[in-house]
Amino acid sequence: MVSIPIDILLIEDNPGDVRLTKEVLKEGKVSNNLSVVKDGVEAMKFLRREGQYAAEPQPDLILLDLNLPRMDGREVLEKIKEHPNWQRIPVVVLTTSSAEEDIIRSYNLHANCYITKPVDLDQFINVVKSVEDFWLTVVKLPPDGLEG
Repeated sequence: MVSIPIDILLIEDNPGDVRLTKEVLKEGKVSNNLSVVKDGVEAMKFLRREGQYAAEPQPDLILLDLNLPRMDGREVLEKIKEHPNWQRIPVVVLTTSSAEEDIIRSYNLHANCYITKPVDLDQFINVVKSVEDFWLTVVKLPPDGLEG
């Protein structure tokens, strides 16, 4: 049985974290297409399919860093969850912040989960593998384009 690849949008400005996430997901069990944008402004353009992102698919899953240039992840999360076409897309906050106010605010803005990035390389790889295992194999993601 051929599985349809999962479209993942990674919103992350740290090149090292982007590279590691790409490597882990490339070696993963689930076929996926990973798109990467480096700030909140680019994330909005991607989701609106503007300019260079006109042909991009709507993501099935979003991995979101909170501390982004130009438009931070909290504002991106708020805009995603307010938009009728995007609000069902699961958003995994994957950030260095372990501040209680960030955790509470993210859940108040309807983040689907909040993960603090470990500093240790092996632990970071394990976190990304855990995200993949849970969100791409256990969870049933919402179908694209459904209204209601």
